[in-house]
Amino acid sequence: MRIRTFSAVVLLAATATLAAVGCTRNDGAPEAPAATPAETVRLLTRHLVDDDLDAFARAAVPPPVHAQLETAWREGRTRWPLDQLPFAEHLPRAMAALSAPDAERTLMQGFERQLANANLGPAAEFLTVFTVQYITQQGDFSVSEREHYPRLVQALGQWARTAPIGDRNRARAAIATMTAAAREADLSSDAAFAEAGMQDGLQRMSKVLAAGKTVLASYGLDLYADLRGMDVQLQSQTGDIARVRMRYTLAGTPIDAVVQLERREGRWYVSDFLRHAEDAVANAGDAGGVAPP
Repeated sequence: MRIRTFSAVVLLAATATLAAVGCTRNDGAPEAPAATPAETVRLLTRHLVDDDLDAFARAAVPPPVHAQLETAWREGRTRWPLDQLPFAEHLPRAMAALSAPDAERTLMQGFERQLANANLGPAAEFLTVFTVQYITQQGDFSVSEREHYPRLVQALGQWARTAPIGDRNRARAAIATMTAAAREADLSSDAAFAEAGMQDGLQRMSKVLAAGKTVLASYGLDLYADLRGMDVQLQSQTGDIARVRMRYTLAGTPIDAVVQLERREGRWYVSDFLRHAEDAVANAGDAGGVAPP
């Protein structure tokens, strides 16, 4: 579990940031809405570049849905948008492992046993194929997600084949960075996430996300630069439905994807984000705990 935690931290930070593909706000005040579909995508991307998950969540859903999600968070019935991440059901355990008093020693011992100087190319290739097959054939994905996400996975897999993940010095620095961030976040159990609530919980996890992107940059994956370079253009609009084209580079691989947006009460929202959020509210009302993604 411990070494899987270290490996998952590296990949989760990358996948989390781009699967959701400025200005930190700590007062909880609503931000001026984006006026066009393309501006909406740029705004959401800017929040991710700024490591501001709270602002992202506020911009991604209508205020009534956000209020329902906040209530469900405090009752321990959802952790949206975190429960859309890979390994989401293991997030509290991963945070607990990273924030344990002896985390640096135990994680480094696990690294020495399983990853030091290892050739991870075959494993990365296998996981890439497996994950792409799952996204295209199974799971609860929209048409645009099934087109977009496999490209992300393939780009990340290509990067992982040659990334220096087996380097001891990088591993030691990465572990130090992530353990410090996890301890500051202080979210090592389901109860801790519920007690924090969505606003405070996402603000704390934003610092963990920032630490994860710093770690990835040390391994040659600069998500800040990749996201800042994204080109966003309106492709089409018919009434309250629009399609926006995103072009950017991930780990040296060009990505070209189209997302659908819909207008509600005069504001634009990415349809996939909205669907997942409303599903989270609905599932939270039917279940007594956080459902696995």
